[in-house]
Amino acid sequence: MYQDYKNVELVKPAGLDLKDRLVGVQRVTKVTKGGRAFGFSAIVIVGDENGVVGQGLGKSKEVSEAIAKAVEDAKKNLVRIPLDRGTIPHEQKGKYGGARVFLKPASEGTGVIAGGAVRAVLEAVGVHNVLSKSQGSSNPHNVVKATFDALLQLRSPQTIAKQRGVSLDKVFNG
Repeated sequence: MYQDYKNVELVKPAGLDLKDRLVGVQRVTKVTKGGRAFGFSAIVIVGDENGVVGQGLGKSKEVSEAIAKAVEDAKKNLVRIPLDRGTIPHEQKGKYGGARVFLKPASEGTGVIAGGAVRAVLEAVGVHNVLSKSQGSSNPHNVVKATFDALLQLRSPQTIAKQRGVSLDKVFNG
């Protein structure tokens, strides 16, 4: 799922205090020759509120079972996101399908200025101060994946310095 990103560090769930957030539950229908078969699809965000987050999708005939499957799926897709004093290191845009998400670091005391699915992901990561804008599709699946796209493109100053082969001072002072 994350093979397109260079800096992604996959994380094992053992030893982490993970909290899950339900982003959405949809009732889905399969039309068969015997009528309609109803089921549920759930999307869940799991995070330790300290830079580790994952998202998962679960489907079942029962809501609780779909949520449980989504949580298990999310725990298999955990990644580490670089944070900088409760916010993100730099501005970043993400997109997935018709959804577009823009994230911008904010000063202390700003809070999480985000709505819906973007807020759920950012709070699960552990971001406390950020400005965001979601455009295009409001489909929770696509918005979550667009937010992940933006978060997975983030690079810490240390990573940037290492990639450029220069000191941290050189990164900030040009």
